[in-house]
Amino acid sequence: MSTSTGQREGRSQADRSRETRRKLMQATVECLVERGWAGTTTTVVAERAGVSRGAQLHHFRTRGELVAAAVEHLGAESVLDLKERARQVNGSTLAVVELIADFYASDLFTAALELWVAARTDPELKTVVVPLEVRLGRETHRLAVELLNADEAKPGVRETVQLTLDLVRGLALANQLTDDGKRRSRIIRHWARMLEDSL
Repeated sequence: MSTSTGQREGRSQADRSRETRRKLMQATVECLVERGWAGTTTTVVAERAGVSRGAQLHHFRTRGELVAAAVEHLGAESVLDLKERARQVNGSTLAVVELIADFYASDLFTAALELWVAARTDPELKTVVVPLEVRLGRETHRLAVELLNADEAKPGVRETVQLTLDLVRGLALANQLTDDGKRRSRIIRHWARMLEDSL
């Protein structure tokens, strides 16, 4: 076998491996949203992803590892998508807050919420989830500062940005059981006006 043939096969194997991981992570998030933590078993995820149980175990040894990786992966993709969408809005404070609120009202938040609740009483899962939450929290805060063009050197600005994130997270939580869209829109508009005065 020539070196070039070996390299092509190696790349092909690496591509297949990446594709398997992507399918597993996508299927995991979909299962979390539709079935919750209890219904998101590794067997169900493997079936939904169309991969063998052995392939799933090769990539992720436990359900906790699989779910945390899926939420982190989707989180990273969502942040990139949010940045792209932010380039297309008019840059007003209201438009930015609406974007951030939509980010939290996505399937990512629903999937992450299932994971956070399960981790509260599962010490093993908690060791995986806490560092993930810290990373996603930092990245989201950094992104909000960038989108709002906020100067955190000014007193109170860092706290105000965090208040914005906490507010939209709470609104997303309220939207889990019933459609809270109208109230959410009113609150976001009101907060955007207050935010402009604070930044």
